[in-house]
Amino acid sequence: MSGIYIHIPFCKQACHYCDFHFSTSMKKKEEMVLAIAKEIGMRKSEFENEIVETIYFGGGTPSVLENSELQLLIDTIYENYRVSENPEITLEANPDDLSKERIFELSKSPINRLSIGIQSFYEEDLKMMNRAHNSAEAINCLTEATKYFDNISLDLIYGIPGMSDEMWRQNIETALSFGIPHISSYALTVEPKTALRKLIDTGKIAEPQDEVASNHFMILVETLEKRGFIHYELSNFGKENYFSKNNSAYWLGKKYIGAGPSAHSYDGEKRGWNIANNSLYLKSILASVLPIETEILSKSDRYNEYIMTGLRTIWGVSLERIENEFGSEYLDYLNKQMQKFLDDDLVFIENNILKPTAKGKFLTDGIASDLFYLNLEE
Repeated sequence: MSGIYIHIPFCKQACHYCDFHFSTSMKKKEEMVLAIAKEIGMRKSEFENEIVETIYFGGGTPSVLENSELQLLIDTIYENYRVSENPEITLEANPDDLSKERIFELSKSPINRLSIGIQSFYEEDLKMMNRAHNSAEAINCLTEATKYFDNISLDLIYGIPGMSDEMWRQNIETALSFGIPHISSYALTVEPKTALRKLIDTGKIAEPQDEVASNHFMILVETLEKRGFIHYELSNFGKENYFSKNNSAYWLGKKYIGAGPSAHSYDGEKRGWNIANNSLYLKSILASVLPIETEILSKSDRYNEYIMTGLRTIWGVSLERIENEFGSEYLDYLNKQMQKFLDDDLVFIENNILKPTAKGKFLTDGIASDLFYLNLEE
């Protein structure tokens, strides 16, 4: 199984918390689509022996593209790669782009999964985050989207300053009222050099509190699991048969090609990342030069990535795989490092698989970093 990720580096406006690569100028949108299509064609040899099972439009805001532009990119993939009979094709979209007419048009396209950036149903939250949509648009787009799409995911952000536990519960309940089979939810994080960081530093917005985020996370897990969702990755919840195939492939270490500015790729042995500059990306592709840097992953790099992705998912970290793939030295190190977390009831071992406990889930990333092997000589 392999996938193709397409990064569309355009947004109507900049959300205050976002540090992804994008531009709010649409001047070079058509040129960019043609360049990404060219890159997809240039890289077909990388997947000569692969079957593409997932295509994912991320960003940025891919829903700013016209349907014809999305179709061009999908057609380019089909022309250059072997694609499975029923691939998962996901479009990240914002509610303000999803009019009734647009949703109907998309339902007639090869796109069969929508990932909608709701973030909150409260007007004050959307304004604080500088989202391009309002609460009414969030409600309206979900009302229409569920008429035409069965496979829908929506994003919600928790830990927002001023959001009470009850408000957070209501956000979850509103999302569930649409019968959505997948929810991705993230704590509001303050990244350096973002507008949110500046607003906090100047006292205009309160700093998000870890305790609030932790409470919201517990409410989220408890509520969704009671409603039949499987907590299959730290930030992702899906009904049975509705896990994101694209994201699951990433967490399980499958190969993927990332096309477009700042997109990342992985072939099982090395990682690559495209230049995060639209103008330089376009110039390079025009000259038929891939604007990509790569690094070959060391054994400890691969071990660390497996620890991180394994702990974040229901599949956990196989101690048998650690020994077989990385050797007894790594397993001994892991056993030593994990002991304090076992003692504190933050992780447990079942059938030789290491997983976080309910208490440890919110702390997964911190636990994983303590299990990383940082000083091994390769």
